[in-house]
Amino acid sequence: MDMSLNMKRRTLLKVIVLGDSGVGKTSLMNQYVYKKFSQQYKATIGADFVTKEVQIDDKLVTLQIWDTAGQERFQSLGAAFYRGADCCALVYDVNVLKTFETLDNWREEFLKQVYPGVPETFPFIVVGNKIEVDGGNSRVVSEKKAKEWCVSRGNIPYFETSAKEDYSIDEAFLCVAKTALVYEHTRPHPHDIYFQGISDTVSEVVEQRGRGCAC
Repeated sequence: MDMSLNMKRRTLLKVIVLGDSGVGKTSLMNQYVYKKFSQQYKATIGADFVTKEVQIDDKLVTLQIWDTAGQERFQSLGAAFYRGADCCALVYDVNVLKTFETLDNWREEFLKQVYPGVPETFPFIVVGNKIEVDGGNSRVVSEKKAKEWCVSRGNIPYFETSAKEDYSIDEAFLCVAKTALVYEHTRPHPHDIYFQGISDTVSEVVEQRGRGCAC
């Protein structure tokens, strides 16, 4: 049988990225998908997503990574927006204590909106971003403190990154993909979708223009 005519199986994994405004959520995503970084800060309005394909063992996985506005009123996007998520990345700025202290709020609100009653089973990862600022002399949240927070909440995987320097971002999102894939297998309705003749290296951005989303 001609393998080129076979339908290739690809798993679509939905990932939500949450955290206060200005912690670098969009920069992390842009660096991961496009290997680009901008010094200019532009607040995300509403929500937008990018996609990237990764190979995990013999499985082709498409990450659909949703970037959200960092305002506390993120709930206004609606529970339906977050439903179907396979993993949630909580991002904070290691140089701003408040962004770390609000991680619990983000986690609790996400679970309340999306998966009430099963917080122990839903996968998160935590990302401490901007470790390059002032050579690390400006940081106020130690790696030890962040790891202790993660351990106390079910051994959440923890990564320290720099969107500017492209440090440890691929590793963080690979962990997201693997974690989401494990969780997806336990879901009652997996997101398996099928494509014919799709390139293994496709990356694309879908811009929600005209719908109040970031452009």
